Amino acid sequence: MSDTSAIVSGIFDEHLEVARASRETLVSDVAELAAMLIAAFEGGGRLLVFGNGGSAADAQHLAGELTGHYLRDRRPLPALALTTDTSVLTSTANDYRYDDVFARQVEAHARAGDVVVGISTSGNAENVIRGVLVARATGATTWALTGGTGGRLAGAAERVLCVPSDQTARIQELHITVIHAVSELIDRWADGLS
Repeated sequence: MSDTSAIVSGIFDEHLEVARASRETLVSDVAELAAMLIAAFEGGGRLLVFGNGGSAADAQHLAGELTGHYLRDRRPLPALALTTDTSVLTSTANDYRYDDVFARQVEAHARAGDVVVGISTSGNAENVIRGVLVARATGATTWALTGGTGGRLAGAAERVLCVPSDQTARIQELHITVIHAVSELIDRWADGLS
């Protein structure tokens, strides 16, 4: 086996190891997140989700699956990624500071009955932590999607989905799996299949 093949095989092996460990620890929490989102949607609430970099992409992915559709043509659901409005992000970062970009948006939009999900692979992104803390103050239900030990975000959110890995790439891979599992459960409910 060539060196490059061995590297690729090792990446797949690491992924499978983290996926197996995540299955052992996260299944019921993923189902609970989906159930809380369904309850929020039934009660007129919505999802607000945010993160930085790859976690911003994951936030947009989740909002897109819910507002658009995952596997079924069904009604759109109220899900908003706070990472998509560049004017708000840059004006807040300029007028206040980058650490406040999500907190300001959460304060403007989150209400009791909403679900707010902060995504950070390390659990230490200050702007994500502040956004989650503000969400708690509004009465929204807060979740952290993170990895490793959960960092400071694990203490800020009411509920935590923590991928058991310290490697950013493996955490991000499993965050996508979590997003797809949540999307599947919600898609089935919204289509009347559950």
